[in-house]
Amino acid sequence: MQKLLITRRLPDRVLDAARARFDITLRDRTDALSAEELRAALRDYDAVLPTLGDRFQADVFADVPAPRARILANFGVGYNHIDAEAAKAAGIPVTNTPGAVTDATADIALSLILMTARRLGEGERVLRAGKWEGWGPVQMLGTHVTGKRLGVIGMGRIGKAIAKRCHYGFDMEVVFYNRSKVEDPGMPARQVEMAEALAADFVVVAVPGGKATHHLIDAAALSQMKPSGIFVNISRGDVVEESALVAALQEGRIAGAGLDVYEFEPKVPSELMALENVTLLPHLGTACLEVRENMGMMAVANLIAHLDGQPLPNQVNP
Repeated sequence: MQKLLITRRLPDRVLDAARARFDITLRDRTDALSAEELRAALRDYDAVLPTLGDRFQADVFADVPAPRARILANFGVGYNHIDAEAAKAAGIPVTNTPGAVTDATADIALSLILMTARRLGEGERVLRAGKWEGWGPVQMLGTHVTGKRLGVIGMGRIGKAIAKRCHYGFDMEVVFYNRSKVEDPGMPARQVEMAEALAADFVVVAVPGGKATHHLIDAAALSQMKPSGIFVNISRGDVVEESALVAALQEGRIAGAGLDVYEFEPKVPSELMALENVTLLPHLGTACLEVRENMGMMAVANLIAHLDGQPLPNQVNP
């Protein structure tokens, strides 16, 4: 049996499926692979099932010029932690798990919109602290969501799912920015330049991570939002220049933010945690058992296809 390294604990159903075809080593920890573990993974295993934070960058491949590993089957749709081109140069295909995460991630985007606009996290903190003094007509007034304008940055599967929920569920007008022309957004929506999308009432970032989108949302981009605008990020943390976002929030240049990802996660800036107009989630975008099972089974399917010499269903660096 080929040796497979799984870098974090996965649902039991996924582990059982992997054990049926591979001699697995389960690294039962929550932290990402260390520098030495990254190199050992390429050197000592036939296949690796990595996930967020396992930084297989160019220097790792350079240090293992003749890797034993012949596939990296990433658990997750985002793979910006893996240098896919460097992997390709080393003869290692990289796969991901698209589709399985779409609805769950879109649901989290809606949660962040509602929580931030209606001050739900702040309200719960007030109640739990015993500071609620009773209902009042001007108590914790937030921002109405229904009928407002949504700006989506990145109109892929997840962007479309978010837009659909907002339009059909909350009668929101949808505008979106996408680098390429989107012929059919799947619902009433208008493709616009990025500046116009950023000027919406609610701005949701749903682009893939990677070099092309690193700090796509910087100080200049945030300056195009309006003071009443609410910013939501469910993509990758380093798509946003976090220090610029902190400054915009502290200075009142935007009204609030809802974040599920962070530039240097799991580190979250204390400045963000000190702000009441920010909703902070610990990367819960796909945190449903059935979704994580589907992601894992997709990763295992890629591994089995490689083992059997079949085309890889979800290769990202052909």
